[in-house]
Amino acid sequence: MSLFSVAVICCVCLAAGYSLYGRVLAKAFDLSPKRITPACSMTDGVDYVPAKAPFLLSQHFSAIAAAGPIVGPILAGLWFGWLPTLLWIVAGAIFIGALHDFSSLVGSVRHKSRSIVEIVREELGPKAHLFFMIFVWLSLIYVIIAFTDLTSSSFVEPTYGAGVASSSVLYLIAALLMGLCLSKFRMPLWFASCLFVPLVGGIISWGQAAPISLGPIGPVQPQQVWNGIILIYCFIASILPVGLLLQPRGYLGGFFLYVVLLGGVLGVMLGGDPIRYPAFVGWTSPRGLPLLPMLFVTVACGACSGFHGIVSSGTTSKQISREPDCQPIGYGGMLLEGLVAVIALSTVMILVPTDVITNQSPDRIYAHGLSQFVSRLGLPREFAMSFVLLAFTTFIYDTLDVATRLCRYLFQELTGWRGPWGRIGATLCSLALPVLCVSPTMKDATGQLIPVWKVFWTVFGTSNQLLAALTLLTITVWRKRSGKSWWFIALPTVFMLVMTLWSLGLMIQPWAIALGQGRWAMDGIAIVAVVLIVLALLVLTETVKSFSRVRHTAGIAR
Repeated sequence: MSLFSVAVICCVCLAAGYSLYGRVLAKAFDLSPKRITPACSMTDGVDYVPAKAPFLLSQHFSAIAAAGPIVGPILAGLWFGWLPTLLWIVAGAIFIGALHDFSSLVGSVRHKSRSIVEIVREELGPKAHLFFMIFVWLSLIYVIIAFTDLTSSSFVEPTYGAGVASSSVLYLIAALLMGLCLSKFRMPLWFASCLFVPLVGGIISWGQAAPISLGPIGPVQPQQVWNGIILIYCFIASILPVGLLLQPRGYLGGFFLYVVLLGGVLGVMLGGDPIRYPAFVGWTSPRGLPLLPMLFVTVACGACSGFHGIVSSGTTSKQISREPDCQPIGYGGMLLEGLVAVIALSTVMILVPTDVITNQSPDRIYAHGLSQFVSRLGLPREFAMSFVLLAFTTFIYDTLDVATRLCRYLFQELTGWRGPWGRIGATLCSLALPVLCVSPTMKDATGQLIPVWKVFWTVFGTSNQLLAALTLLTITVWRKRSGKSWWFIALPTVFMLVMTLWSLGLMIQPWAIALGQGRWAMDGIAIVAVVLIVLALLVLTETVKSFSRVRHTAGIAR
């Protein structure tokens, strides 16, 4: 079998999912252009800003499609084989991930664009709201930690890193200038697009021509310096109005995603590459991780992501100008991310298991494979490598600033800290833990240095999927309270709950065995897993109570 046949089958399945199941969901949720959305009725120029569907799709897609649909599928493909990974990506995206994103977006719009955390308070009660808020805040912290370290590791890569760092800085400056032109000088979007989209293309070449290479500052290594710079960016992006940086950055980042998607699909289809990697490696990974349930939490954002629900209900819902736009943005956005995951997995499928590239980091594997695909279109391999690596870091930027902003929202909601100083203080408090986690160097059991993102990836993926399950749980209760059909949401909810709680249990098991034998060991990941399980069970308990109180009579649809 060749990559061409696999790519065609996946594209057909995803397109059919959008056309068939997407329409079924749009009908089930009764989307209507006649309903006035909160973005239009509550416009404030800062958070509630109505946006046209193509503009918002680019911003939303950029925010959700970060490193997750690239790193997760590559790791799962290497560990378990490409076939089980591919089946989960396609089926998971259509029937669980896209359903999750779409329903959380519509649910938020119907609740005055409140976040899923606020919807939990309304539907499940104050106790569930508190537990869920802490859970989400911790999950977002893991996103910031893992993705900050992934970005900085790309900047210190020996061959292309300095050029990618330079291009990234120029890209963010271009996004800020575009935001100023759109919001302050009222430049038409079409004119700004004609000006800034080609500019981003030039930035790729300029970055490699003027690389930024940082040296150590005393005992602080270059990657740790970059970690600090990236977190400073997160702070600034969190407190600026969305129209000044988040929207234009997401819009420009969307073009990166579209070009990478198009180039990857065309390269896969035109290249004629055979599949060399095994379809199935085994039921246990080389690290001793079982396929069940670890496949479902390793792939993470490529098939389903709780972070998407936070984005959908936290920022995107505040920009929806028409209810029918929820289908292409919510449901369609996740299917596009599934396609990103398929392309990422393809970069593993062309490798021979003994190839040295299989031992490198996922971003290197991704850049190596995708540049090979894109070079088939006539682009120089060096330019293609630079473009792919910049696209990779761009995807992460798009998630980092959104995750930081959402952390700020949650902290302000938890503390009641409002106003300009509330925005600044809440952002600083939310970034304190990431600063502490990415500052020291980490070592594995053999004493070898290990990337911070690898330490946090498994717990990030699991907490992310568990967050999706809890979000679907909330939507299920809302639908039942509204007298609407809810079983089609409850079924994937149960599946995701079982897989994620199972995987958290596996993380705790070695630590628990050691404690039972009287051997105390400080295992941060196991302790975090315990905290997540406790919080999830507390939310689940409150949900059962709320669900049992719901009468089997039709409520008023929100």
